[in-house]
Amino acid sequence: MITEYEVNGEKVFLIRRIIEVRFDKSRYEKLAKKYPKEYLISFSEEKKVLHHTTKRPLVYVSKESGIPLLGHAAFGIIDRGTNLLQVRPITGCNLNCIFCSVDEGRSSKTKKTDFIVDPDYLLEELRKICEFKGRGVEVHIDGQAEPMLYPYMKQFLEGVAEIKEVSVVSMQTNGTLISEKVVEEFEGILDRFNVSISALDQELANKIYGTKYPLKKVLEAVEAIANSKIDLLIAPVWLPGINDEEIPKIIEFALEIGAGKKCPPLGIQKYIPYKGGRKLKNVMSFREFYERLRKMEEEYGVKLVLSPKDFGIEKRARYPSPIKRGDVFRGRIICEGRSEGEKIAVVRGRVVTVLTNKNVGEAVKFKIVRDKDGIFLADEAS
Repeated sequence: MITEYEVNGEKVFLIRRIIEVRFDKSRYEKLAKKYPKEYLISFSEEKKVLHHTTKRPLVYVSKESGIPLLGHAAFGIIDRGTNLLQVRPITGCNLNCIFCSVDEGRSSKTKKTDFIVDPDYLLEELRKICEFKGRGVEVHIDGQAEPMLYPYMKQFLEGVAEIKEVSVVSMQTNGTLISEKVVEEFEGILDRFNVSISALDQELANKIYGTKYPLKKVLEAVEAIANSKIDLLIAPVWLPGINDEEIPKIIEFALEIGAGKKCPPLGIQKYIPYKGGRKLKNVMSFREFYERLRKMEEEYGVKLVLSPKDFGIEKRARYPSPIKRGDVFRGRIICEGRSEGEKIAVVRGRVVTVLTNKNVGEAVKFKIVRDKDGIFLADEAS
């Protein structure tokens, strides 16, 4: 699963089609006389590790890295106080959606670092939290990313399927990396795909997704899902003034192919401008959004106004947190953060994103200013 090539004076090893390990070519040739390539790929301090899709520096989060899997919004596990756990194994996206709430993709102006989590480490930590939560857990794989870029997905899903407390395994995806083969491989280990399709017109899809969008391939993929044992929910984002006419077409398409065997067939999402995300001019109010959904419910005879109960989501005790807003700590910066001006520190078994100009390896004093849902943000303190 390793491809070797040379480009721009660098020796490159591409691992599992996503992890790039790069060396200066002349330096690598000298090192290779003393050490096998496997050793250099794993242990050399002279290598650069990049996300193959985004070309950003990539941090491999393993047990040995010392980076916990609780505390960050972009990677690891998020517990929002229900029986649903959000699992985020990788960052980075192969699309450049004009509505992206986190400014992801190759054209991102704010993201500087990507993360990928070791599957064994992720499973080990997930088991602990599932045991705490009890029976009836849904593991939902999503994130600031396209989850199907994760090269260990099948291995990870097989592990999740063996956790006795897990009753549903679902995934949010843009669908571009799904094929009939993937659908066949995931049957029995994945319960539901939530696929984001926001246009059925090729030209408009290209505009919305910020790239040459493989519409035909995605539509074939969702039909394959609909014809499999895996459930399908189609989740368009409604962009006022852009894809208004596409929403009814998508509803008709979802009903035609038989989406929603057990769950609702559609989960139409309202475009919401987020701080740090990409902004569009037109924003629909929540009142108008739900009014229009209810009218379409009557027209098409399908439920479109959804609630957590439609997916069996219920409140559960949160996994205990040893950190709260207002706490002050001193810790060492262990790696760069996700965006400019962010660094990552570790305290009490949690990841904390610290806003500071200090460098990796330096100690920093910081105050927790956000602790919602166990995601921690801190400002440097004097």
